[in-house]
Amino acid sequence: MATKIVLPEAELPTHWYNIVPDLPSPPPPVLHPGTHEPIGPDDLAPLFPMDLILQLVSEDSYIEIPEEVREVYRLWRPTPLYRAHRLEALIGGPARIYYKYEGVSPVGSHKPNTAVPQAYYNAKAGVKKLATETGAGQWGSALAFACSLFGLDCEVYMVRASYDQKPSRKAMIETFGATIHPSPSNNTQYGRSVLEEDPDTPGSLGIAISEAVEVAATNEDVKYSLGSVLDFVLMHQTIIGEETLRQLAMVDETPDVIIGCAGGGSNFSGLVFPFVREKLAGRMDPVIRAVEPAAAPSLTRGSYQFDFGDTGQMTPLVKMHTLGHPFIPDPIHAGGLRYHGMAPLVSHLHELGIIEAEALHQTETFASAVKFAKAEGIIPGPEPAHAVASVMTEAEKAKESGEEKVILFNLSGHGHFDMAAYQAFFNDELVDYELPEERITEAMAKVPVVSG
Repeated sequence: MATKIVLPEAELPTHWYNIVPDLPSPPPPVLHPGTHEPIGPDDLAPLFPMDLILQLVSEDSYIEIPEEVREVYRLWRPTPLYRAHRLEALIGGPARIYYKYEGVSPVGSHKPNTAVPQAYYNAKAGVKKLATETGAGQWGSALAFACSLFGLDCEVYMVRASYDQKPSRKAMIETFGATIHPSPSNNTQYGRSVLEEDPDTPGSLGIAISEAVEVAATNEDVKYSLGSVLDFVLMHQTIIGEETLRQLAMVDETPDVIIGCAGGGSNFSGLVFPFVREKLAGRMDPVIRAVEPAAAPSLTRGSYQFDFGDTGQMTPLVKMHTLGHPFIPDPIHAGGLRYHGMAPLVSHLHELGIIEAEALHQTETFASAVKFAKAEGIIPGPEPAHAVASVMTEAEKAKESGEEKVILFNLSGHGHFDMAAYQAFFNDELVDYELPEERITEAMAKVPVVSG
């Protein structure tokens, strides 16, 4: 059975890790969508409270976690690290496999790690309501939960494909007191324009972001909140990797390969950024791999250039790996990975050659997830199932070569709200979408040209 490595609650990290000061070269600036000049704090004030804006521009390597946030974290943190003995036996060979399990949170994923501080800082600033988007529903659930703790109203725009696939997520979001709309919706000007053009659109994270940003930008008492991509979101998630470093030290292990699924980049960054710090300092040298869906392969097939984070072109321009902001991914069941772009910091690390990436189809990931569930007793969410599939392939390679390897991955959430997707897999109803290059070319043709 799996060995559970538990970090004492007294050792809960007191700081988040900001990777930016430790990078060998600084990431490109965030640009104003109109002027294409670097933005300042005042440009972001309509969307975020000043505490979060200051975290975006901070040059400190460590940001202290407020005690009010740590108090909430203690409901489920530190999360367990497991050694997957039964999975190792199933595969055979010398690989030792460890996974950090974030599914023990109140909403079943890693997302509250940033939802809680975002709600806290907004409440501290006197904000009354947050608007946000959600792909598969994990983020919407997390923010609804966090807002309920700090007395904030919450309005969620959920990608229509996932809204239809996952009614239980809607129920969870409403349980925590938030309101939820399928996106695109008739609630916003942008949503109405999308529906007029394509009434049957499955929606996308880019569209849902535009709707949530519009609500925040047009209402003085509303701020915007997001669950991935931006630097402060990724920083909040680094509590995952900081805990994992301490847990591996308890069993005297150092990872040779670190793997995480990647859509916008939050759970991947949360695990790997502290390990990147160790890698850059020469204290370890793991291969670090981001695994994305073949239906939305921003890192493996996208271009590295400035683009909008949303379809409606309301957000600032960030330099990232992108398939083009108009790109609408096919309705795969890994809804949390259906995004046209990748976090700028993750993209920057990929450009520097510090991390690598691969893209997998959903039938392969579900097949691996089922094997993992039978061995370890945890049903992975469709998103981390991508990491599971890559881990199993890596372990098979170690078996063939006879090379001892320590493999670490982030099991970022369980799949208890995704059983319809598993049933579709069992019924041979899942489709592996082969993304034509023409669709990428068409979307990229609308990406703004930015010099530099």
